Amino acid sequence: MKQIAHLDLDCFFVSVERLKDPGLIGKPVAVGGAPGGRGVVASASYEARAFGVRSAMSTAQALRLCPHLILARSSHHEYGEISDRLATRMEQLAPVVERASIDEMYMDFTGCESLYGNDLPGFMRTIQRLVAEEFRLPCSIALATSKTLAKIAVGTVKPNGVCTVPAGREEFFLAPLSIAVIPGVGAKTEETLRARGFRTIADLQMATEERLVQLLGASGGWLYGVAHGRGSDTVSVGHTRKSISREETFSEDLRSLPDLEEELHALVEDVCGSVREQGWRARTIQVKLRYADFTTITRARTIDPTDDDPVIFETVKGLFNGAYDKRQAVRLLGVQLCNFDDASQMELPLNPQRVQREELLKAVDKIRARFGDDVIHVGHA
Repeated sequence: MKQIAHLDLDCFFVSVERLKDPGLIGKPVAVGGAPGGRGVVASASYEARAFGVRSAMSTAQALRLCPHLILARSSHHEYGEISDRLATRMEQLAPVVERASIDEMYMDFTGCESLYGNDLPGFMRTIQRLVAEEFRLPCSIALATSKTLAKIAVGTVKPNGVCTVPAGREEFFLAPLSIAVIPGVGAKTEETLRARGFRTIADLQMATEERLVQLLGASGGWLYGVAHGRGSDTVSVGHTRKSISREETFSEDLRSLPDLEEELHALVEDVCGSVREQGWRARTIQVKLRYADFTTITRARTIDPTDDDPVIFETVKGLFNGAYDKRQAVRLLGVQLCNFDDASQMELPLNPQRVQREELLKAVDKIRARFGDDVIHVGHA
């Protein structure tokens, strides 16, 4: 029988900001973009959620709902670094760890019962205490027989809860829950199901598989299985990010080319720092721009693998200039790096200037990590 845990860091971005500023504890806080009307909430504290503030909501709307909301700018480098350290720590405890996102991971403890005193539910509480003591972060953990069930279960005990769904009790646990808790059941699917009398998972359990397939197609069969406690039970090791990207939606549309290039430069510094942190070099560079009328254009180019800010910026600037229509105002800019090489596996640089350059970039990253991204910028190579 599978024993799969789902660990979810509660309000992860907000929790990290509270580590830096304990004065934010207990207050409604949101991490996200500028409040000028185009910024978006990336994470909201439970105090803010009580006012209706949610992730992916515009910061302008969030402030209307909660006028005393405290807005914090996101710190991508810190979030990624903490997430990496936590994953490494969990790999010391579980044979297989799969990172589902920056703040979520699955751990497969199948066959490990005797290692932890035949009390895996108790060990989940131990892990929660470990995360609180070593990382000073709150988290929720659920243990179940599948990834799907563990993800549903963890949502029932957030924030800062622990839950175990014993084998054989899956249907009983799921029955009273709303159909909305099932991953993949979006607003339209929920509306379709509710219109036909399905409100709880118990309602789905009483339906035949044929009826659900007739109603929803192939996904109806999957939904039938989830309602009866089945789901994916394969935890994949070696999850690797396929890309690193940053976007900025402006509070006011931009037309000035110098202003746009300044924004691009800041985005490049951000993604380059993340790439170097991973020990990677990117081959493919993509630029994204969205005009005021929401028309979106992307351009990409593949170059020799690099992690150097000026090299990537020159490529980004060339891509942008080739796509930019000066007659239109720009609403959003984004930079994405992908197609990575592992720098540690590449040929060692023999050019002394290149060695010095790499040491310089490492020093710059350390300074930014300590004093902020705006304190230092890298000149041309």
